[in-house]
Amino acid sequence: MGRHRQPEIRDRILDACVDHALAHGLPARLEPLAVASGTSTRMLIYHFGTRDALLREILGRARRRQREVFGALVAPRPDEPYPDTLRRAWRVMTGPVGRPYLSMFGRLREDAEQQLWPGFRREATTDWLHPFEEGMRSLGRPELGTLVLAVVRGLIMDIEATGEVARADRAFDDFLAALDGVTAGSGPGGAQEAAPGR
Repeated sequence: MGRHRQPEIRDRILDACVDHALAHGLPARLEPLAVASGTSTRMLIYHFGTRDALLREILGRARRRQREVFGALVAPRPDEPYPDTLRRAWRVMTGPVGRPYLSMFGRLREDAEQQLWPGFRREATTDWLHPFEEGMRSLGRPELGTLVLAVVRGLIMDIEATGEVARADRAFDDFLAALDGVTAGSGPGGAQEAAPGR
């Protein structure tokens, strides 16, 4: 009679594999993941089936982690103007906490790894649109969520290509200053709302 798989062990192994992949990238072989998770390649196959199946699960869990972290960062706060929220979120997303996710999913956008997650490029765009629309809704301009998303993604790709974080930071600050000008008076407490009789 075969052994029953233990979900808690599988879950612990997967978390360790995700930690390793975020720190070092997706490996070409199973051995680094086995070492990182304190198990053997045989047990990885037992729990996950194939290398590609394990890599897909690693990507899925890492993406959930990223959505939780980044989603909380870009969510509008009642006591903070949304451009300030975006400024703080940008610093975390492109700093030590966020960069492993950006590196992992930046590589996934490249053709070499598309077989692991077909359609990722589209999903990676659309899954962040709603959070930015909700944030911009706090300024009365939810339709500008697309613009915010495009700028964030473009500057992240710039950082990945050039490594010039300071230049991208300046560009994002310039964008936020322009955004302040575009949305002035359209959000809660803005000039349009404050003016009597309007």
